[in-house]
Amino acid sequence: MPVFALVLIGYLVGPRLRLEASTLSRVSYYVFVPAFVFDIVSEAEVSLSAAARMVAYILVLYTVCALLGFGIAKALGRSRKMAAAYVLIAAFSNAGNFGLSLISFRLGEAALMPGTVYFLALVVVGFVIGVGAASWAEGAGLGAVASVLKTPALLALLPAAFFGITEIEIPLFLARTVGLLRDAMIPVMLVTLGVQLAEVDNVRFSGDVVAASAVRLVASPLLGALLVGPFGLSGLARSAGIIQASMPVAVLSSIIAIEYDVVPDFVTTSVLFSTLASLFTLTAVLLWV
Repeated sequence: MPVFALVLIGYLVGPRLRLEASTLSRVSYYVFVPAFVFDIVSEAEVSLSAAARMVAYILVLYTVCALLGFGIAKALGRSRKMAAAYVLIAAFSNAGNFGLSLISFRLGEAALMPGTVYFLALVVVGFVIGVGAASWAEGAGLGAVASVLKTPALLALLPAAFFGITEIEIPLFLARTVGLLRDAMIPVMLVTLGVQLAEVDNVRFSGDVVAASAVRLVASPLLGALLVGPFGLSGLARSAGIIQASMPVAVLSSIIAIEYDVVPDFVTTSVLFSTLASLFTLTAVLLWV
């Protein structure tokens, strides 16, 4: 409820204050998220083998989800662009706005490290699969996927890893500055999500919207629960992985859909529907993990 309360605040005040979701998103994307990643990773104590297992878990899980979404679309006889939209919805979850917030509330601060590893892996996998599917629908190449390497959150990994590995103490003024920015990330991103949802037009919850969202909200957490064992994930890594696997469709997927003209109204409506439906599905997941 605290998470949805902040989303609701954004949804209500966004139109009234004429807030622009694009501006808020860019501030989060370029400032708050990199600061969060830097702060978490620079102070983290996690083995490379554990991180590798978590990344491999995300890669396999979301690849299977993307294939499942594609298979459902083809079984329903949908067009090439609709099939790409199904893949985009299945492969891009809201691991930032929602995932890290819920992990923090449900599992505590200690779980933010594995949650952040999953988040970073999901950024890469989501962009590669999502942009790849959109490019495939347009008949274009995959050159745009290279932009993933320029993602600010990933760039913040290098200096963060330096301080983490060398154990050099971060200058106090830098540590406090980054800490303030880090604390701002989750509330700003949740309010931004509400503002973005308020901007959704042409809302129609069709059968395709329900089917595509079911891959994200039902199939993904079930697959995630089945895969934690084979990848040797336990404790906080296990719980954080299942929570991240249960997230609704990311708003960023609608941005990609608009950029590549991949049925943007369908993708954006799926974002709204899956976010609303996740109130019930995530409650079940949080009670279980």
